[in-house]
Amino acid sequence: MIEYKLTKQTLPNTFDMSVMALRIVFMGTPEFAVASLDALVKAGFNVVGVITAPDKPAGRGMKMNESAVKKYALEHNLDILQPEKLKNPEFLEQLKSLHADLQVVVAFRMLPEVVWNMPRMGTINLHGSLLPQYRGAAPINWAVINGEKETGVTTFKLQHEIDTGNILLQESFSIGENETAGEVHDRMKEIGAKLLVKTVSGIADGTLKETPQTSVIDKQATVTESRFLKHAPKIFTEDCKIDFTKSVEEIHNLIRGLSPFPGAFTYLKDKMLKIFRSEKEISIDQTDPARYGQYETDGKSFLKFACKAGYILIKELQMEGKKKMTVEEFLRGYRFE
Repeated sequence: MIEYKLTKQTLPNTFDMSVMALRIVFMGTPEFAVASLDALVKAGFNVVGVITAPDKPAGRGMKMNESAVKKYALEHNLDILQPEKLKNPEFLEQLKSLHADLQVVVAFRMLPEVVWNMPRMGTINLHGSLLPQYRGAAPINWAVINGEKETGVTTFKLQHEIDTGNILLQESFSIGENETAGEVHDRMKEIGAKLLVKTVSGIADGTLKETPQTSVIDKQATVTESRFLKHAPKIFTEDCKIDFTKSVEEIHNLIRGLSPFPGAFTYLKDKMLKIFRSEKEISIDQTDPARYGQYETDGKSFLKFACKAGYILIKELQMEGKKKMTVEEFLRGYRFE
């Protein structure tokens, strides 16, 4: 287990749930989580420990890489633990020694019950969707892929089943017609950070009430006459391949829903071509299935692929073995047969 030595902590004499008295352990790893941790610190909350992923080798030189959360924690002199396994007895003892009243989880791994049930006030999570919709690992991606016009963030209490705990607070916001998952991510992390501060403040002063997700599901079913929930599973390679038999709208949404990572792709001269930005060209004359997936270009300013009822105009792409570039940059150096 990789770890940093914890400094000696002094427990409060009373359990006054003021901002300074509430002892918080924060768990997170990527850049998305940094915004939330920073918001809690700037709001004056007492973050007594930070749990993040172990350092991992990355890049050509395989240099040890620190998580974004760890870098922030080091800069702000916060105590850090980096367990390889969350059920490791040594880690559990160190976590227990922090005497947390509340644990806050943002973009971290699945927690065992022995961890999330440790604090006397439980563990809360910030999720990138309006739960109960889009439970799972990739809520931002799937919301954009599915062409949603709105998404949001939810704070909720952790329990046994993933993303099913009682809802604390939610905030919705719109998704632009051409907005990518990366752009939604960047807006969401700031909106989520503010909602998290509001949530922790409500927990501290005892004003927040929990809402079971089952009641939300029942209410949505009454309004929409449908009990089917949309899910957000992990993205796999097969999810990223473009199917040009689908509509212009579906393909455009797939491209922006997988941008900037992992990227929707097709093939050009047997080489993978990732597409990160596109525009829609609706054409009622494009009805020949034999042309689906075929490209058209003037060799200078545009490259487009035929699909059902129109064309996908490529705006930003990356050819296998090359860097990401605009379509104009690509066409200046690429020779078509």
